[in-house]
Amino acid sequence: MKAKIGILSLGCPRNLVDSENLLGRLSLKGYPVVDINKADIALINTCAFIDEAKKESIAAILDLIALKKEGRLRKIIVYGCLAQRYKDTLSRELPEVDAFIGKLSLNHTVKRFPITPGHYAYLKICEGCINNCSFCIIPKIKGKFVSLKPGTILAEVERFNCQGGLRELNIIGQDITGYGVDLKRKESLASLLSRVAKAAGEINWIRLLYLNPARISEELLKVVRDEPKICKYIDLPIQHINSRILKLMHRKISGPAIIRVIEKVRKVIPEVALRTSVIVGFPGETKKEFKQLLDFIKDARFERLGAFTYSREEGTRAYAFKGQVPEKLKSERLDAVMSAQREIARQVNGKFLGESLTVLIDEEENGSYLGRTQYDAPEVDGLVYVRSKKKLSPGDFVKVKISDTLEYDLVGEVE
Repeated sequence: MKAKIGILSLGCPRNLVDSENLLGRLSLKGYPVVDINKADIALINTCAFIDEAKKESIAAILDLIALKKEGRLRKIIVYGCLAQRYKDTLSRELPEVDAFIGKLSLNHTVKRFPITPGHYAYLKICEGCINNCSFCIIPKIKGKFVSLKPGTILAEVERFNCQGGLRELNIIGQDITGYGVDLKRKESLASLLSRVAKAAGEINWIRLLYLNPARISEELLKVVRDEPKICKYIDLPIQHINSRILKLMHRKISGPAIIRVIEKVRKVIPEVALRTSVIVGFPGETKKEFKQLLDFIKDARFERLGAFTYSREEGTRAYAFKGQVPEKLKSERLDAVMSAQREIARQVNGKFLGESLTVLIDEEENGSYLGRTQYDAPEVDGLVYVRSKKKLSPGDFVKVKISDTLEYDLVGEVE
């Protein structure tokens, strides 16, 4: 019998798709896939996007090394971003690891071994990034931007339909607005989405993740507005609003242009939920420039927002920038942003009190259920705590009347 394989997938959903495809290939070759605590061979898909991710990856590797020393593992194979970026150093420092493997090809196999719940999945339509932001190491790790061919994407959607039970498909990539620019027969994200929606069958929700504000077209917004299956949810990382900082970040868009994009999104899709992410403490960020960002966040009132402190990554242009902001000041600025967003989120949620919302059930917990609205992506956004007199299952859609609101979450009962 072949060795049992277990996997630990760290980082973003893009990594998770790579892990599922790798497990699919191994499963086709006859390797049993088991919980990592019962495995003979442990695979770990690492992340190296920022310093915290690197620390998490190293800690996970050390935990597996401890299991190997106890005789509970035969081999450890490390792959993904950390292995791609630091293979030589890691090989010297961690001789207990049997192999370090860098990037994998963008490959959608016939058999994909799911490690997400059965009712939602991620579909990666492109690899790499075309933006070359000064703070980001991804282009050096992932290489040039590559789009998956439309036919391959549509075949994957068909396979998802055939497996049954899938209710939500999350379209992902480092920046999916770049989709198609590298293909001989040019294809836009908007035209691809129209075809995906037609092929979606029993899939009720299609969610778009990671849209660059510099490439949001009106055609794309109209597809999101008019296609019932596409969630009215736009994930639009702006990173900052000060034009000088944006130029240093190499974001290819100004502050006023970002404001115009947001206004257009909300005009074309009135019921939209806007998610963004911002970076505080970028090199040279002054007190005045941070205040401009904070004031903008309060004015723009994003329905969802993630904030991060700038992580100084070797190999990026920003690593050598002057005016590196002290960690303590970065943390203070992060706290100020999140404090403002908590109040905004509380007010946004307050508007749903007494309303009836369609909720997708994710899991049962302590006699009630956890679910999400179309305005909430898996893992990163808020939840709906659902009470129900009848038994529910993951993947069920139910109408929930909201009886209470929290900072980020909602509470309600099935009607």
